[in-house]
Amino acid sequence: MLQTITYPALLRLLFLMALFLPQTSQAGKVKVLAFYTARNDQAHISFVAEANAWFLQAGRKYGFSYRATNDWSMLHPDTLRNYGLVMFLDTRPEEAAQRAAFRDYMERGGAWIGFHFAAFALSPSAFPENWDWYHQEFLGSGAYAGNTWRPVPATLRVEQKKHPYFKGFPATFRSSANEWYRWKNNLKQNPDIEVLLSIDPSSFPLGTGPKAHEIWHQGDYPVVWRNKKFRMLYINMGHNDIDYEHAPHNKPLSSSFASTEQNALIIRAILKRAGR
Repeated sequence: MLQTITYPALLRLLFLMALFLPQTSQAGKVKVLAFYTARNDQAHISFVAEANAWFLQAGRKYGFSYRATNDWSMLHPDTLRNYGLVMFLDTRPEEAAQRAAFRDYMERGGAWIGFHFAAFALSPSAFPENWDWYHQEFLGSGAYAGNTWRPVPATLRVEQKKHPYFKGFPATFRSSANEWYRWKNNLKQNPDIEVLLSIDPSSFPLGTGPKAHEIWHQGDYPVVWRNKKFRMLYINMGHNDIDYEHAPHNKPLSSSFASTEQNALIIRAILKRAGR
């Protein structure tokens, strides 16, 4: 005999289904659009190539779609409205219309993850400090002020242990090899900025030179942070070690995806930034 299901019982059944069924259908809706330039510096070119392959594979595993382009004209409202998350893999937009479209996207609740050189600004250079909203207000870092050399791993300290990005993480972990940046602004004095990872003092001396200022012996260096006013995350990692001494081969000597914890952070950031 067919049993009649009452309205309250149906609601309870639907609630239990939503609670226990896998959420792959939601995760599958996360669409990522990554921008890159991949010119000049072989380390950045190496990272972009590695990242594009890695994110495609990770998307199949974790249920997000990934599209990468070096056509910055796609940084346009008609395109951006179709994506839940934008990435800058190695640079930033230079055209005024592209910058305006990105700012509008973020101020309307869009999500962003930027890597390494995406925050670089130095005057005079090919990437001058000429976008105050992005470098001062959005990133909070201001201009580039120096770096370590050569690219080496560091021990990173979790600054926000209760943040969901770091559930199950140890207090410190080993990163992939990287060229580490420092900035003109003190990020920890900015009330809008929440530093998530910093270089642990156990890493010092950090870098091998040969120039003395390329080896850090002390100091406080944030490497991953978010601006609480936006759905964004900046990750300083994204510079592989390269065999520069034997050009034109420029063979990569490291991988930016060699750290299990670092990879977990990136995947969690993709899903969280996209509202998951």
